[in-house]
Amino acid sequence: MPGALDGLKIVDMTIVALGPYATMLLGEQGAEIIKVESPDGDTTRHVGPSKVTKGMGPHHMFVNRNKRSLCLDLKQPAARDALFKVIASADALIYSIRPQAMVRLGLGYDAVRQVNPGICYVGACGYASDGPYGHLPAYDDAIQALSGVAALMGGDGAPRYAPTVMADKTVGLTLAYAALCALMHKVRTGEGQKVEVPMFETMVSWLALEHLWERTFSDDGTLGYPRALAASRKPYRAQDGWLAILPYTDRHWRKFFEIAGRPEVMNEPRFATMNARSQNVEEMYQLIEALAPQKTVAQWVAALEAAEVPCMPVKSLDQLFDDPHLKWAGLFHKTQHHSEGEVTMIAPPIRFDATPSTHHRGAPLLGEDSTVVLREAGVPEADIAALKKSGAMIEPSPPAERGEREGPTRSVGG
Repeated sequence: MPGALDGLKIVDMTIVALGPYATMLLGEQGAEIIKVESPDGDTTRHVGPSKVTKGMGPHHMFVNRNKRSLCLDLKQPAARDALFKVIASADALIYSIRPQAMVRLGLGYDAVRQVNPGICYVGACGYASDGPYGHLPAYDDAIQALSGVAALMGGDGAPRYAPTVMADKTVGLTLAYAALCALMHKVRTGEGQKVEVPMFETMVSWLALEHLWERTFSDDGTLGYPRALAASRKPYRAQDGWLAILPYTDRHWRKFFEIAGRPEVMNEPRFATMNARSQNVEEMYQLIEALAPQKTVAQWVAALEAAEVPCMPVKSLDQLFDDPHLKWAGLFHKTQHHSEGEVTMIAPPIRFDATPSTHHRGAPLLGEDSTVVLREAGVPEADIAALKKSGAMIEPSPPAERGEREGPTRSVGG
């Protein structure tokens, strides 16, 4: 069944995690993603171990599914000319290198729209390109540091980074959303546009949803959402492990304290209403922390679930593979990759009724589709041969045999 983006062609000049994550999501809904790579390949290829082929690391295997690889040395004019032929029939060009670098490559917006006036030219960068920081490179850790994430993660102690590439993935989602908005405008009007998604501004906006707080109303208002910043807001130690206990409404709190044997707490004015609790949130969470050790994790979960009070046990990454809900969803599954053999992949989590997301091809070898992509773009065979001979175009040697679909899948642990 065709995806919602079936028939759209996207030239993907993104690298590392942010941009490839965005284009992976678009590819899951049927967009044709042509990943343009340098002769060294996307750096993500070389992070972590490979199973069979050098440059097929786990990050690349995950985030570059449903893509074709076109490997060109864009410092050579002939390679750039060939890429322009591919761009000429594209609906969007998405990139995640600095805009200034795109201009130096001869691929700035003005140059690209001369070839394709209706293209959606969508870029992710560290900072708005015409601002004071616009010339600076940016990586996830730098944006976590500058945006306030690292300071918040550290609490009252030393700043620390989140143990995930939070900025890359959050801005990657924003980049996918921005590209879809531009594409929708193009579908409606035929008009392309230039779109810029700056990481720094995006992450500050993301944090401000809750942490702008009293500064919303006054220049000297307090910043930071007290509930999120409370030191006692954390998983709680039960008799035999850890769990999240999350009373939120008045009814939740009453039920929790009844189960914990302390119903009288809700009679105190400072805890009786949501507004009162929001001003005494640290004390509320301290009460949960003090009461949690009286039961096992299983006892808490059984009692709180019966009372419809939100709660969940703490699980490690390893334990996720045995989670009954994830097993039911088939989130982790084994599939046959065309060069790497059997690998574990993650199924698309979003459930579309009419246009289900699919993983119809595995991550490509470097340059695996170079000849085919250029041939489809109308580049003459003699020119393709010349590009290959000069090193301006790279293909695997020998070329991999590749089908249009991956092999059969089976659930992990299923």
